[in-house]
Amino acid sequence: MQVGGMSRPMRVLMVHAAYQQRGGEDSVVDTEVTLLRDHGHEVQLYLRHNDEATSAGRLGVASQALWSRRSEADMGRLLETFKPDVVHVHNTWPMVSPSVYWPAFKAGVPVVQTLHNFRLMCPQAMFLREGKICEDCLGKLPWRGVVRGCYRKSRMQTALLASTVQLHRAMGSYERAVTLFVALSAFSKSKFVQGGLDADRIVIKPNFVEDTGDGLLDQRTGGLFVGRLSDEKGISVLLDALRLGQAPVTVIGDGDWGQQTRQQLGNQALGFRPVAEILSRMKTAAYLVLPSLCGENFPRTIAEAYSCGLPVIASRLGAMAELIEDGETGLLFEVGNARDLADKLAWAEAHPQEMLRMGRAARQRYLERYTPDRNHDELMAIYREAQSLIRTR
Repeated sequence: MQVGGMSRPMRVLMVHAAYQQRGGEDSVVDTEVTLLRDHGHEVQLYLRHNDEATSAGRLGVASQALWSRRSEADMGRLLETFKPDVVHVHNTWPMVSPSVYWPAFKAGVPVVQTLHNFRLMCPQAMFLREGKICEDCLGKLPWRGVVRGCYRKSRMQTALLASTVQLHRAMGSYERAVTLFVALSAFSKSKFVQGGLDADRIVIKPNFVEDTGDGLLDQRTGGLFVGRLSDEKGISVLLDALRLGQAPVTVIGDGDWGQQTRQQLGNQALGFRPVAEILSRMKTAAYLVLPSLCGENFPRTIAEAYSCGLPVIASRLGAMAELIEDGETGLLFEVGNARDLADKLAWAEAHPQEMLRMGRAARQRYLERYTPDRNHDELMAIYREAQSLIRTR
C-alpha cells in the first residue's frame, strides 16, 4: 500500500496537553489526527487535559511541569504496546512536560515537536508586553519575565515555567531528545534560531484547513473580525480605526474587550458563533481584518479566509507579513496604527473589484499551500527525515 510516498502506513503517537480554554493548538491536533487517519495511518493520541491542574495543587502542578513521572511512564507503556514509527508532540505545558521525550529517545523512536508558540523563549509566549513587542528574554535567561510576572501576571507561575524550560535546556531535552522541530512559518523559525535552536533541526510546515471553497460568491460586502477580543489580537486598534472611519466591520468573538466592543458596535458585535456560521460569513464578506499586536506564528484564520476566497487586511508583523502579499492577497498596515488601518479599510470599501481580485488570488494561494493533501505530504516528508536522522544517530 502506498501512502504519501511511503511503502506502508505509519504508526504515529500524537502527544498533547489540552488547554483549559480550547484554542487553535487543540484544533490543529484534532485536524492532524483526522488527516493522518484519513490517509490510512494508525494514530494513537496521548492526551492529558490541563483541567487536571485545578485539582493538583501548586506542588502537584510544579512536579508535573518540571518532570511528569506519570507522562514518562505512560509514554514508556505506549512505546511498548503501540510501537510507533514516530512520536509527534504538540503542547507539553504544564501537565505532560518534556519528560515524554526521553522514553522515545532511549527507545530510538524519532520525536517531532511542533512549535505552536514562543514559550521556549518567552514566558508570555507571544513576545508581547503591555501591548508592545518585547524580546527581552530572547536568547537569554528569562529572569526579566519572572520579575515582571509575564505569564498570567504571576511571578510564581512565570518562575515555574521558566524553571521548566531552563531545566530541560540543561538536560539536553531540546538538543538531544527532540529529533526535529516544526515551525509554522519562516518568521517563526527565525525567532527560534535567534533563541538558540539549531536551524538545521527546524523544518517549516504551515497549518492547514479543510477546503470550504464551495459556493463562493462575487457579491461581497463589509469586513469581518474573528478572534479573541483581547489586547494581543489588536481589537483596541480596530475599534479606534472604526471610530475614525465608517467601514462596516462585523466582529465575532468575545473576551476582555467584549463589553466595550458591544457598546461601540452594537449589533455588529456578534459574540461567539459556531464555525459553520463563521465560514458562511467569510464567503460573503469583502475582507477579513487581523490587527494583531504580536507576531503570531501562523494564524489559522488566514488559511480559513484564503479557503473562502477572502483577502486579509492585517498588521505588517510576524507571520502575517509573510503570509499576506500586500496588494495581491490582502493589505498590510503599520502595526498598532489605527489611522493606517482606517485608511486601508476605506480603500477596501472604495475598491470592491480590487478586493475581489485579491480574494481570487487568496483562494489560489490556499490551493497551492494550505490544503489537507499538501499538508499530509509535508508531514510525511518530516517524519521520513526524522526517521533517517535517528538511523544515522
